Amino acid sequence: MTNPVAIAHRDHWGRLLAVLVARYRRLDLAEDALAEAFASAARVWPGAVPDNPAGWLMTAANRVAVDQLRREEVARRRRPLLIVDAAGRERVGSEREMIDDLDPAPLRDDQLRMIFLVAHPALAPEASAALALRLVLGLPTATIADLFLVPTATMAARLTRAKKRIIAAGIPLELPEGAALDGRITNVCRVVYLCFTAGYAPPAGDRLLEPALSGEAIRLGRLVVDLLPDRPAPAAGLAVMLLQHSRRDARVDADGGLVLLDDQDRRRWHHDEIAEGIALLDGVRGTLGGFGAQMYLQGRIAAEHAVAACAEDVDWARIDRWYRQLERLTPSPVVRLNRAVAVSRAVGPAAGLEVLNGVDDALADNHRLHAVRADLYERVGDSAAAADQYRRAIEVCDNAVERRHLQRMLDAVTGSGRDTR
Repeated sequence: MTNPVAIAHRDHWGRLLAVLVARYRRLDLAEDALAEAFASAARVWPGAVPDNPAGWLMTAANRVAVDQLRREEVARRRRPLLIVDAAGRERVGSEREMIDDLDPAPLRDDQLRMIFLVAHPALAPEASAALALRLVLGLPTATIADLFLVPTATMAARLTRAKKRIIAAGIPLELPEGAALDGRITNVCRVVYLCFTAGYAPPAGDRLLEPALSGEAIRLGRLVVDLLPDRPAPAAGLAVMLLQHSRRDARVDADGGLVLLDDQDRRRWHHDEIAEGIALLDGVRGTLGGFGAQMYLQGRIAAEHAVAACAEDVDWARIDRWYRQLERLTPSPVVRLNRAVAVSRAVGPAAGLEVLNGVDDALADNHRLHAVRADLYERVGDSAAAADQYRRAIEVCDNAVERRHLQRMLDAVTGSGRDTR
């Protein structure tokens, strides 16, 4: 990325927006002013990039905001500028004072407040995730719409509703304290992880993964870890994302088709990300509870795959033990489904089928349940049952890449190039 405006957008959007929201207490005004500042930069910077891009943008955004405030208060010749200090007190200040105030410590605090603002429990998780990408990372609405597989107009309306909800509910731009902070950190981690899973395993569409969205979620996760270095849950969440994201280049073949984990070329995995993820897990061992503990256990499961030299070296019995801990912590049918795979590899396919007993009602429309069960039936020698499960998986699968893979598996079980039944 060589465009100086694009670089500044990536590096400074979230920081500057957080300062503007804290300063003006108006999300709409702050976002519009900063967007106009970047538009001005796109016109001016090709001639001469300023020595302090962030300061230049803050100057431009402040001018836009002040002009807007003056237009709104046309009856007054000059609108006093209110500066909010660290204690939350407001005082009248000069425009120069507002422009020059870019101290790094308040910037960190304001950005953290912005993250907690968009992750407020009053907002739906999907809306929080979209707002995090828009307001904290500065992604364009059209890009977010593409990543979440919805039309741009739909995403724009969703973002507008979420912003109005923030204003109508009077959600404050502040950090909670004590136990409330711990609870909100969990929500922040969930929002970041939701952004990641939307790209790591999109439920619909014609692509197996959206690495751009997963990468942006990891960037957001790094930001949260940087701003909350003494909190273990964000580190555990970042570790999971890094370990799963590290396999992105090996998950699809040259034609965009699905490559199963056992068949992936481990030389294409990003081993620097694996090392970073494992180091993060080692740093938070034994210090987690709740959602953070779930992330830690998921990270340990991913790490078991990452450290094995080849598929044959994966310690499935150890993975099963991690899954048992995870299931005790969160008795989810999806966890049970994943544990069935581990049991089938550690003990045998018949044992894996037994683990799946009782999950049908909860996962009737989950194509992965039927795909796993089909594989297990095939491994015990029941081709007819395997074919039936593959057909059910195809019926409920909305992802075109996975559907093609399931059709190939069905063709292999039925012994024909195309299933004719």
